[in-house]
Amino acid sequence: MADLFDIPFEDDPGVATPHSAPARRARRVLTVSELTGGIRDALESGFGELWVEGEVSNCRVWNTGHVYFTLKDQTAQIRSVIFRSAHRYLKFRLEDGLHVVARGRLSVYEQKGEYQLVCEHLDPHGRGALQLAFEQLKKRLHAEGLFDTSRKRPLPALPHKIGIVTSLDGAALRDILKVLGRRHPNAHIVVRPVRVQGEGAAGDVSRGLDAIGRVDGVDVIIVGRGGGAIEDLWAFNEEPVARAIARTRVPVISAVGHEVDVTIADFVADVRAPTPSAAAEMVVAAKDEFCARIDGLRQRLDAAARAGLQRRRARVHQLTSRRGLAGWHARLAVRGRHVAELTHALRRAASVLLVRRARDLQRLRTRLDAQDVRRRVAAVRARLAAADGRLTAVGRRRRDGAQARLASLAARLEALSPLAVLARGYAVCWNADRTAIVRRADAVAPGDHVRVTLEQGELACEVRRTDGPDH
Repeated sequence: MADLFDIPFEDDPGVATPHSAPARRARRVLTVSELTGGIRDALESGFGELWVEGEVSNCRVWNTGHVYFTLKDQTAQIRSVIFRSAHRYLKFRLEDGLHVVARGRLSVYEQKGEYQLVCEHLDPHGRGALQLAFEQLKKRLHAEGLFDTSRKRPLPALPHKIGIVTSLDGAALRDILKVLGRRHPNAHIVVRPVRVQGEGAAGDVSRGLDAIGRVDGVDVIIVGRGGGAIEDLWAFNEEPVARAIARTRVPVISAVGHEVDVTIADFVADVRAPTPSAAAEMVVAAKDEFCARIDGLRQRLDAAARAGLQRRRARVHQLTSRRGLAGWHARLAVRGRHVAELTHALRRAASVLLVRRARDLQRLRTRLDAQDVRRRVAAVRARLAAADGRLTAVGRRRRDGAQARLASLAARLEALSPLAVLARGYAVCWNADRTAIVRRADAVAPGDHVRVTLEQGELACEVRRTDGPDH
C-alpha cells in the first residue's frame, strides 16, 4: 500500500496520471533537524563574518559566564550571544541601553529554531571601550560611596614605616626612593614588587596591596607607576585594585602616571599624587611641617620665658627700691645664718638618733639571731651528729669485743668437740639403737650389735668377743 505522504496533494490516489510516477520519485522529505541544519549552514556560509550595529536590550548574564542579549534598531531586532571565552576580554560591562558595534557570525540555535548572532567582539559606538569601562566603573563605585571624602584618612604626621607597591623595574620606584632618602633618611621602607601593566596586572597589584597592608607597623602605602598610554595604566582602572585600596587599613597614596593621568585608583585612594615623586614628598611633607611647628613653638616658648624673666626682674628691682625693704639683704643673711644653725643642730640630733636606733637595732638583731630557729636546728643537728658518732663508736667496740669473745669460745668449743677427737683417729661406739655410748667392754656381750661413729661415716658392727681391761 502506498504511503499517502508520497502522493501529491493534487493527485487522486485512485487515478493514475502520466506524471504521477516521476513526481513521486523526485520528492525528498526532510526532518526538522535536517532543515534547521541546512538553514544554519546556509546562514554561516552565506554571510560569514559581519559587523552589526544596534542597541543592547534584555541583557542577561548566565551562571556559565555566557551573556545573552538582543540587538535592535527602530524596526528590527536579532537575538545575540557572546560566550564566556570572548566576554572575559571585554573592557566594559555589557548592559541594556548601550549602543554597540558587534563583530560575529550568524548561526542557528537548533533546539528552538531561532537564528542568532554569535558575537566575538563588541565595541561601544562612538567611543572607546576603555573609556566606557572607565565611566561605568566610576559610576558604580561612586554609588557605593568609595569616593566619599568622609572615608578619606589623613596622612600620618611622622611615618616610621612606608610601604611601596610598584614595579622594581620602573622609574617610579627610583624616584620615590630618591626623594625619601633625601628628605626622610631614617624611614623604614617596605617594597612589594608587582606587575603594573599587561594581563593579570590588576590582580597582582591588588594582592600586593593586601600583602603589604598586613605588614606590622606600616603607616602609609604608596601605590602607582610612571607615565604611559591609557592601556599601560589600565590596571589601575580595574575594580580589584579599587577594592583593594578601599579595604586597606592604612592611608593609601595613589601615584599613577603624570599629572594629566586620572585613574579609578586616584578617586578611591585617600590622597592623589600627580607623580610618584610628589607622592614621596607628600609622605615626608607632614614631617617637615611637624618639625617646623616644633621649631615655632620652641621659639615662642623661649620668647615667653625671656619676657617673663624680664618682668620678674623688673618687679624685684621695683620692690628693692622701696624704703620699707631697705636692708633686706642683711636681714636675709641673718635669717640664713639662723637657718644654717638650725639645720646643723637638726642634723646632729638626727645623727645621734640614728646611731642610737642603729645600736638598738643591732641588739635586737643579736637577740633575734639567738632565737633563730635555723640556728637552733643547726645546733641540734650538730649534737645529734656527735651523739650518732659516739653511738656508732660504742656499738663498733662492743661488736668487736663480742666477736673476740665468740671466737675464743668457738676455739674452746672446738677443742672440746668430739668431732675434733674423731678427727685425730678416735671413734665413738654406740649401742645398737644409739641411745648410749659404750664405754666398757663388759657393757656388751658377744652377738650384740653396736654402731661405731668415725670422723666420716658410721660402722654397724657385731660383737664377737669382749676383752677386759687387764687382757
